[in-house]
Amino acid sequence: MSNEFTFSITRQAFDEHYQPADSTRLTTNFANLARGESRRQNLRNALTMINNRFNALAQWDNPTADRYAVALDIVSVDIQIAGSSQRFPSIEVLQTHIIDHKTNERIAGIVGNNFSSYLRDYDFSVLLLEHNKQQAQFSIPANFGELHGKLFQCFVNSETYQQHFTKPPVICLSVSDNKIYYRTENRHPVLGVEYQPNESSLTEQYFNKMGLQVRYFMPANSVAPLAFYFIGDLLNDYSNLELISTISTMETFQKIYRPEIYNANAVAGRCYQPNLKNADHSITQIVYDREERSRLAIEQGKFAEQHFIKPHQARLQQWSLI
Repeated sequence: MSNEFTFSITRQAFDEHYQPADSTRLTTNFANLARGESRRQNLRNALTMINNRFNALAQWDNPTADRYAVALDIVSVDIQIAGSSQRFPSIEVLQTHIIDHKTNERIAGIVGNNFSSYLRDYDFSVLLLEHNKQQAQFSIPANFGELHGKLFQCFVNSETYQQHFTKPPVICLSVSDNKIYYRTENRHPVLGVEYQPNESSLTEQYFNKMGLQVRYFMPANSVAPLAFYFIGDLLNDYSNLELISTISTMETFQKIYRPEIYNANAVAGRCYQPNLKNADHSITQIVYDREERSRLAIEQGKFAEQHFIKPHQARLQQWSLI
């Protein structure tokens, strides 16, 4: 059934000159930073934060903490259903590249990092909300996330993916504020100390349908663990520099978007529950519109419903249940 879909990839550099493409979900981290009067300074500040964090973690043979820089590409994936002339913006991820100023090398990093999907907006901001309007208590619709999960796996296993990337994706998200995380004795030289949650979350289950498992680590000098979603062996399939490129990029975004958790003034303890109402945190010098993000998620979900789900509903439903 993989012949049902054709994937195409375009790239755009994420730098201080970045302007979101028309098909980009405007709620995604990098697009939100690139809007408004402060866009150029936002981007410059975010990139500086990423580079500083990378050099702080990659401290070997780096005495002046300026050996490396991170270059970022926004990877946009369009999907086309067999027999249709229309392409739909499927997902967007980031690919990191590491610039080594000492050796003048450009080293491929990790693809994934941030994860943006119109179809995920549809699932969470349209389908899930509509379903629960009819329920006395919160519940999950039947086959929730099945289509999205299979489409993602179809892309990762496609010739298009194999032609562009040599390793599976790693997606890095914030921890959930309705779970408790317990510190373990396991410690990785780059990822840091591992945490384990008290229970599974809807996000974990959703990403599991995408073929991704999750582990939680708090890197050195971080204040809260990050969620790393991956295929295979996170600790051994990627180099230290690759992992650092993901940590530095995604921790920077989380400090901007979730300062109550990732720019908190107190470090997570042995038993940690994130708190989005935590007043004891610092604000970055970067403008981020969180209210607009929530509103746009619903609009983007309805866009997916109108332009992808409804026109191909019977076919997609049949395919996703095979």
